[in-house]
Amino acid sequence: MFAKQYSHRLPADYDMAVIRRRAAQLGPLWDHAEGLLFKAFIAQEHAGKVYASVYLWSDPLQAADFLLGERFQKVLDSFGRPYIESWLPLDVQRGPAQTALSLYREEWALEPGADRAAILAEEKSRNQQLADSGDTFAVFLALDVQAWRLVRITLSAKALQADHPGTGYQVFYLAHPGI
Repeated sequence: MFAKQYSHRLPADYDMAVIRRRAAQLGPLWDHAEGLLFKAFIAQEHAGKVYASVYLWSDPLQAADFLLGERFQKVLDSFGRPYIESWLPLDVQRGPAQTALSLYREEWALEPGADRAAILAEEKSRNQQLADSGDTFAVFLALDVQAWRLVRITLSAKALQADHPGTGYQVFYLAHPGI
């Protein structure tokens, strides 16, 4: 598996209706993508405007084909070459919700000398708790191997909540061909 996110900071006066239309237009093109578990078209509209995409791939070769192929050229043509964060998925859980309205990203350092096995077991248990919630579509835990950070992505059927842990995004479209 392979996971990634790239984000585009937008001007404060950017019309987010353009991004909503883009997600509505391009999202269905991902509904049957090979090797893809899900792609979330996400955005933040308040504390600085951001448009981003989060992917969870079952097949890393398909992820590479996307980045090096024509589909990614649309991103490059529209927004330029983004910095792409990439992660090694450690645990993926499917929840009972059938769609997602919000996505939350939590991250924290994996400290030197930490009991990595115990931390992984604890975080897998936390993922299962989140997946058991009726409003969870999916949750995954991943390792940022360059920065030694753990990253948790949670897709929720509830509208964006300011008090939820992590950085929150609205989901404009969720393609989930493999989950």
